[in-house]
Amino acid sequence: MTETNRTVLKALELLHLFLTHPQLTLFEAVKISGQPKTSVYRMLLSLEEGGLLRRTSDGAFELGLGFLQYGQAVAERLDIRKVALPIMKKLNEEIGEAVNLIVRDGEEAIYVEKVDTKEPVRVYTAIGRRAPMYGGACPRVLLTFMPEKEQQEYLARVDLQPIANNTITELDVLRRVLEVDKKNGYTVSHSELFNYTSAVGAPIFDHMNRAIAGISIVGPTTRYADERIPLLAEKTMEAAREISRQLGWIEQRRGRGGSQ
Repeated sequence: MTETNRTVLKALELLHLFLTHPQLTLFEAVKISGQPKTSVYRMLLSLEEGGLLRRTSDGAFELGLGFLQYGQAVAERLDIRKVALPIMKKLNEEIGEAVNLIVRDGEEAIYVEKVDTKEPVRVYTAIGRRAPMYGGACPRVLLTFMPEKEQQEYLARVDLQPIANNTITELDVLRRVLEVDKKNGYTVSHSELFNYTSAVGAPIFDHMNRAIAGISIVGPTTRYADERIPLLAEKTMEAAREISRQLGWIEQRRGRGGSQ
């Protein structure tokens, strides 16, 4: 690896620190990164000059406005986001709940779009937030409709860690849930990622019938009573099917238990 490559990678390591730390002083950046003070200082100044970092009034560093430009460019080029957003807004208007869109990134699900609810009590999910694919209705859509071989390989290596009160932490339980979810064509969760919150998710397919994303509605558990789940699930699946069709997917009837 060349010296130039090492410098770039070390600068990226510094930037990654700001994903979990809103602000960092030079001392904090040196301590957390473990890199020499002179190198850290030089890279921080270069990143500031490039607009990727900016200085606060008290001399700390935080992410700069340059990232808004990059983020907007990436978001605009995500075709699935463009297709999904109008349908997400329609779903939001129909049922009044927050709507999220997720895609897979490595071993995790990442939230790439959202439409907030107008309800006074809501669940806040940030775009860019990551979650394990076994936790929560929306991330678990990706795992549920993953190709069988790939799913089994994931289950063989995953470490099921508790996140909220009802996070699934037993492999045999997770396998049963995945089986039921796939048969139903949708996923449901209660207090798996955040306590006292519930969600209903459905898969989005591409023209090759691959589940490439998931859409979900989420809100306080008090609004997700058992008798309301079938309606919420059907509305969510309808939205997912519409997005899928616009991505070139051709619906394949599978009989009772969901048309996906």
